[in-house]
Amino acid sequence: MNRTDDAGMMTAMFPDRASAETAYEELRARGYDKDDINVVMSDDARKRHFSDEDREDTTELGNKSLEGTGAGSAIGGTLGAIVGAVAAIGTSVAIPGLGLVVAGPLAAGLAGAGAGGLTGGLIGALVGAGIPEERAKVYESGVKEGNIVLGFRPHNAEDARYFETHFQKNRGEHIYY
Repeated sequence: MNRTDDAGMMTAMFPDRASAETAYEELRARGYDKDDINVVMSDDARKRHFSDEDREDTTELGNKSLEGTGAGSAIGGTLGAIVGAVAAIGTSVAIPGLGLVVAGPLAAGLAGAGAGGLTGGLIGALVGAGIPEERAKVYESGVKEGNIVLGFRPHNAEDARYFETHFQKNRGEHIYY
């Protein structure tokens, strides 16, 4: 495991829906609330992996990725629109200017930053969440390629070790804590 910061956030990138969902469900099974888990993907990846047409194959991660993507819920423009939309849809936001879908505490942080905070793109959002810029650049590139990034704050060192192993077994890449 690469330890590159003291932010306490563990992150990993997954190449597809199946590996990301396996990791997400294991986090939930180990006691992490859905609002403890950050999910970042491109809007294109959301459409490919979690489209509305796949509703019969619904999963919690799929629901989380779709929460903020209904008509009128895309975010952009002003601070008031961003804060209002987050309040209305919970913790998942679609950010058309960046082509991203972000869910979890990071979504609230993006909203709190306002429209000016979005100008730094995904790298700015991740760095703002305490992730080192080098790692943020790796994730930005991966998200653009269609990967899904999960991030959370482990409850303890044992959890961090457990999830490092679990993520590696499930095609997780660029695992950092």
